[in-house]
Amino acid sequence: MSSDKGKELGEGSSSRSAPADQQQPAQLSRYESQKRRDWNTFGQYLKNQRPPVPMSHCNYNHVLDFLRYLDQFGKTKVHLQGCVFFGQPEPPGPCTCPLRQAWGSLDALIGRLRAAYEENGGLPETNPFASGAIRVYLREVRDSQAKARGIPYKKKKKKRSQVKANDEASSFPMQSS
Repeated sequence: MSSDKGKELGEGSSSRSAPADQQQPAQLSRYESQKRRDWNTFGQYLKNQRPPVPMSHCNYNHVLDFLRYLDQFGKTKVHLQGCVFFGQPEPPGPCTCPLRQAWGSLDALIGRLRAAYEENGGLPETNPFASGAIRVYLREVRDSQAKARGIPYKKKKKKRSQVKANDEASSFPMQSS
């Protein structure tokens, strides 16, 4: 019976020489692929520093420099204080203000790198991506981009009161996201 096991998928072809559980690597999710790509990019950035910085010597200053370096590849127009379009959500014309990385992109990047650091053997206590300085930098980027666009950032409210009301109406526990 074990000889018939693999024939459903392979239809008896000889393309499968190893059992499915031994094949590596498995198809990565989009998140996992992006996390790996980000980790490799950051590692390459550190190697390209003069002198090269080993990951074990990386600190939040290297991370901040990396985030500033990435700004040159950004696609989000961030109006400067002196620009006539400063504070306008939809400016009527072009200007010479710089393109930067969007706050949301940087925030997501730091989240992926923070996870990758620990997955690659780093200790949570020494994680440079989890530093308070990184959180401050991201907050400043978020606030400055919101002012430049004239759209205040609004934190998403948790639905605590709704969850409590639903808990009373149902005996099933609800997960809040």
